[in-house]
Amino acid sequence: MNDLDEIAALLSGPEPSAAAVARGRERLRRRARTSRMRRRAGWFVPGIALVAAGATAAVVFAAGAPANDGAPVTGREVLLMAAATAERTPQGSGTYWHVRHQRLRSDIPPMETWTRRDGKRWTRGVPGDPPDAVVPAPAWKTLRLKGAEIGFEELERLPTDPEPLKAWIAARTGDEKDMFGSEVRGDPTFTLLALITGLPAPAEVRSAAFRALAATPGVENAGPAEDGQRVRFPSPDGGTDIELVIDPGKARVVRANLVIVDDGDLSFSSGFISVSTGWTDELPPVRKG
Repeated sequence: MNDLDEIAALLSGPEPSAAAVARGRERLRRRARTSRMRRRAGWFVPGIALVAAGATAAVVFAAGAPANDGAPVTGREVLLMAAATAERTPQGSGTYWHVRHQRLRSDIPPMETWTRRDGKRWTRGVPGDPPDAVVPAPAWKTLRLKGAEIGFEELERLPTDPEPLKAWIAARTGDEKDMFGSEVRGDPTFTLLALITGLPAPAEVRSAAFRALAATPGVENAGPAEDGQRVRFPSPDGGTDIELVIDPGKARVVRANLVIVDDGDLSFSSGFISVSTGWTDELPPVRKG
């Protein structure tokens, strides 16, 4: 276990002891001194602050400074930092769970959904929708995970530790024609991606999903991005690698080349798709008839 693993565990675990906090502060001071001395031109990690409630411990990487004692952080460490932040960041509240996907450098309009806790949904820009209109979704268009419908209450009961979460995913049954080949074979990758990119999973569940993805074989840091850090790992179904841009300070996937839509469909781009999710009380005017 390296320093970042230990700090991520400190930030995401129960209230640490005073001695643990002191050790964490000392590690951070050592790293900050080393990072300042070993700056490398042309490589940076966006500013990140992960703060443990009541512990006043923080992981801070200054813009322009390398991390991990002079070396760039690994993809696994980026995911662990996002996990630590997710566990400490409330999901928020509102009447509708709003998801927006926009293909970058494309004339295709954004695709948006608004889902109420009773399961009723509205969409805009979804294939088949009238142009630039918010319309009620068909009753069968529901939140789905691994080939089966899932409600808000079930999402809130999901395991909050990586191994139990993966066990729950393995045991979950759904319609195989609505599942990816890797899901049928028991691989959890796409299901975990759905929990961090589209579904209204609670903070602790999102944290567990980030931690589980951090253990994915082949995960790597693909370099900095304007609004986060790029992480790449092999697709469980082969073909093009999956690439995410993660803002670890907000525990959000902000862009991806492959997005599992909240109704279980897959959206893929040879470039990137911007991802925005969150609760809102506002539903745009709905087209009648």
